[in-house]
Amino acid sequence: MDYIAFCKNYFTVTNLPVNLVNDDGVLYSSLGDLLGIPASNPIGLYPSEYNPEFRAQDPDIVYGSVRIEATGDYIMLGPAFSFTPDEELIRRYMHECASPFHLREEIAEALCSIPLLSQTQFCRHLVLIHQCVNGKLISVSELMMQKSEYHFRREERHMEAITENLEQERLHKNIRPEQEIYAAIRQGNPETLKDTLLSLSTGIYDGKLAQTPLRQIKNLFISTATKATTLGAIPGGMDSERAYQLMDLYIQECEKMQSIDTIQALQYTMLMDLCQKTGEYKVPLGISSEVNDCINFIRSRVNSAINVEDVAEHIHRSVSYTTKKFKSELGFTMGAFITRCKLEEAKSLLAYSDKSLAEISSYLCFSNQAHFQNLFKKHYDVTPMKYRRKHHVLHAPQE
Repeated sequence: MDYIAFCKNYFTVTNLPVNLVNDDGVLYSSLGDLLGIPASNPIGLYPSEYNPEFRAQDPDIVYGSVRIEATGDYIMLGPAFSFTPDEELIRRYMHECASPFHLREEIAEALCSIPLLSQTQFCRHLVLIHQCVNGKLISVSELMMQKSEYHFRREERHMEAITENLEQERLHKNIRPEQEIYAAIRQGNPETLKDTLLSLSTGIYDGKLAQTPLRQIKNLFISTATKATTLGAIPGGMDSERAYQLMDLYIQECEKMQSIDTIQALQYTMLMDLCQKTGEYKVPLGISSEVNDCINFIRSRVNSAINVEDVAEHIHRSVSYTTKKFKSELGFTMGAFITRCKLEEAKSLLAYSDKSLAEISSYLCFSNQAHFQNLFKKHYDVTPMKYRRKHHVLHAPQE
């Protein structure tokens, strides 16, 4: 096989940088060829018992390698990133490769054009290359569980860093305030959460999560959003699918931001939003697992024509047993709860979307728009349109 041609074609199809190297140096470099600079191998070679394997010298820049068993040469894949390279990451990459500074703009443009990949996605590329050049299969999970020399060196660096931090008393602060934040979300208590956040003299977490301030605050945001969802909102009774989707949307919004101040403001908004929504979905303490399953089933299907029979079938019980148990533990009928969940969803759609009343009524599977409007007025003592005019955050359409 013409391995240089293979590397060229792989780069053309995937836009992932590919190098072909051996013990004497670099035989081909896709980035070097693209930029018209001498080929370089930024991470070097070292003997390894694994083929293929991860190779990296920086936690934010990921590489991989596949040894071609027929020749002993290596196909080096990368760099690859899980987020768009920022100024600091580009600088570190250029330092590793000893890249000429006058080509900085061209190199930055090339790096930013590389498709963003998770570790799992990156490993799938290594698995495919290994199969193509060596005719062998390896699972992604097996590849990700490797303990190569690089991993041992990384653990050694981690231990050295931890020891140095302890000696220099670079310690994390008391975790109690953080626990209080997630407890307030779990309880659905916005006032307690607000007081806790305002009492913090610094951020929620003061450890080092990245090399640059912007990436640090974004990583912190992701960590906080994850814990607020899994330790606060979901245990507090919020439907898990809705909670995870809300978390995803906030993280996506954060990734687009380029200002530390705006990200910090968004984090405050996210925490308060999760807390308020958890309060709206709060489930009384002491309910049985069966009733809790009924509640989650109903909440995740507000946009379907769900009825009592569907819920009973979900928990594999009779309709009479299910309705009686639901009423005895919660104090209201299942039908009333289904209606309440749909109307709460309608409030969100009225406030945060431009859907018409007819579209909302149809989406939530009310029998007709008039029925929806009458139920809404009965429950909230205000018509849907008056509610929208008061709470809508977008430009409301004319009905």
